[in-house]
Amino acid sequence: MGVVGLGLGLVTSIVILGAVIGRANGDAIVSGSVFCDRCKDGQLSLFDFPLSGIKVLIACPGQDGQLKVITEETTNWLGNYMMRFNGAPDMSGCWAQVSGDGQGCQVEAGPAQSLNLVFQLFGTEIYTVNHLISQPAQPMSNCPMWSSPLPKPVTPSTPPPIEQTPIPRPPPLPPLPLPPPLPTLPLPPPLPQLPPMPPVPFLEASACPYRMWIMPEYGCYWRVITPDLKVAFVFGPIAGQKYGNDLTLRGSMMGMGDPYKTLLRETTTALLNSYNSLQFPYHPFDVIQGLNSALIGGSTQQVLMTALRFLRANSGNPGNITCKFTTCN
Repeated sequence: MGVVGLGLGLVTSIVILGAVIGRANGDAIVSGSVFCDRCKDGQLSLFDFPLSGIKVLIACPGQDGQLKVITEETTNWLGNYMMRFNGAPDMSGCWAQVSGDGQGCQVEAGPAQSLNLVFQLFGTEIYTVNHLISQPAQPMSNCPMWSSPLPKPVTPSTPPPIEQTPIPRPPPLPPLPLPPPLPTLPLPPPLPQLPPMPPVPFLEASACPYRMWIMPEYGCYWRVITPDLKVAFVFGPIAGQKYGNDLTLRGSMMGMGDPYKTLLRETTTALLNSYNSLQFPYHPFDVIQGLNSALIGGSTQQVLMTALRFLRANSGNPGNITCKFTTCN
C-alpha cells in the first residue's frame, strides 16, 4: 500500500479538515476507505477497486477491556466512509473492521485496522484508518507473480562425504556407420495470412486530449464515469466549494482562460485517460489527489504546474503516446 495508501490518507485528512475548519465543536472524526483485494496479497494495486455500500464497524474497549461495537457506517460511491463522534472522546485504542461481504468481492473481510490520530486542534480530533480490504475466496487468475508472498528458501543440510572406489573404463565402442541421406522433399504451400488479433483497449497505451473526449463520436469511451456526474461528487467537497455543486464533468472540460478552470479541465481529462488505459502514467487516485493538493495549496503557480503535468500526460508525454480512439458504433 505504501505511497498510494499514504497519499489517499493525506487527501482524506485534508478533505475532512476543510469541512471542519473554523468549527470548535469538540468532535472526533474517523475516515478511511474500503477496497476489494482481488489478488489476496494485502496490497493496494491497479487490479483492486473501491467497494461502495459496504458497512464498516468501529469497536472500542469497554470497562472490562473487551472490544465493543459503538457505531457503523456505509461507504459511498468511491469506497470512502466518515464518522463523527460528539465530545471528542479518546479513540486511540479503537479499531475499524469491514462487516460482511464486499459487493463484488463476496467472501471474507480483511484484518481490522487501528485508528491513527493525525490532527488535533480546538478540541477537534481527526483519525484516519489504513485501507480496509475484503477478499475473494481465490485470487484473480491473472495476478502478477509478485503479488503473492514467496516461500522462504530451504537450505539443505550438507551430506557427509562418500568414499568412492574408482571404476575401470570399458573399451571404446566402434563408430557406427552414417545413415543414408534423406530424400529432398518439396516445400509445402505457404499458409494463408491470418487476420490481426483485435486490440484490447484497456491494455493499450493511450492518451487523448480533452478535445477528443468531448466529441460525440467518442462518447462510448466514458465507461467508468459519465459526463453528467457532478465535479463535487467525483473530486470531493474541496472541489465542490471551488467550482460549485452543480458543475458536471462535461462542463468542467469547457473551461479555459483561467488557471483554475484549466486545472479542472486537464484533471478531468487525466482521470478519464487513467480509467481508459492501464499504461497511462497516473493512477485515478493520483489524479484526484493532485487536484485537491493544488486547491489546498492556494498558489496560482502550484495550480498551473499541476495543470501542466496533466496536460503533458494527456498529450502523450513522456513516450509519444497517441490517442487510440476509434469512432463508436
